[in-house]
Amino acid sequence: MKEIKRFLMIGAHPDDADIRFGGTALQLARAGHVVKFVSFCNGNCGHYEMAGAQLAVRRFQETQASREVSGISEYQVFTENNDCELTPSLENRKKMIRLIREFQPDVVLTHRLCDYHADHRATAQLVLDAAYLTQVPMYCADVPIPPENPVYAHVYDDFTEPRPLRYDAMIPIDGVIDDKCRMLDCHVSQVYEWLAWELGEKFDHTTWSWAKKREFLLKNWGQRFIDAANTGRERLVQIYGEAGKSVRYAEAFELSPYGKRITADEFQALMMP
Repeated sequence: MKEIKRFLMIGAHPDDADIRFGGTALQLARAGHVVKFVSFCNGNCGHYEMAGAQLAVRRFQETQASREVSGISEYQVFTENNDCELTPSLENRKKMIRLIREFQPDVVLTHRLCDYHADHRATAQLVLDAAYLTQVPMYCADVPIPPENPVYAHVYDDFTEPRPLRYDAMIPIDGVIDDKCRMLDCHVSQVYEWLAWELGEKFDHTTWSWAKKREFLLKNWGQRFIDAANTGRERLVQIYGEAGKSVRYAEAFELSPYGKRITADEFQALMMP
């Protein structure tokens, strides 16, 4: 009987999990594994003209639409945590510990500490702070410790200081790139409005066909996973042989030394559907 694995992707905002882990999550969920996305902030500042409770509600609804498209088990948003204000406080540490204990994941994924966004860095710090403390039974004793410490890992970014991401595991997503675009398409307030505005673009996307949306999404979001495949090509070939040479889009992951200790090859096997 196939072993069912449990994956917990903890991002700072209500689209981070889709962008960084969406293609792998689609494949894992379709293979029968349990995947949960978390946004540790409510998204209430991610726009150029809408904000506050109205935007937070809109972004929560976008997460639930993405969940329906992707087939993951749950997309949880910590609605009480405002954007741009997240700190690695004791209160938030306890929230993180309880979240991980209750879900009992095999793998916990999050940002790296060198990320550009303060909320991303705070989320990463909270996850890493929780990595050992989830196994301390007298801390947050209302939720029992899980039977096994999970593996902790980081999702792809292209930052090079203090060092580039290490390509410990790589998952080709060519076969699900259209479905990943469908997930991103659910986050209308972000991909067609806020993040486009950050790039200097403003347009009426409501009249666009799916073909035009797909073209836009691949242009603006697909490139980072082309870059991941190209910069991680040696690891792709090491894992997949000749087939690794033709992978166009890939999601890459770095194994953390916190949590359960496994090798890079064991981590690769764990991340595969």
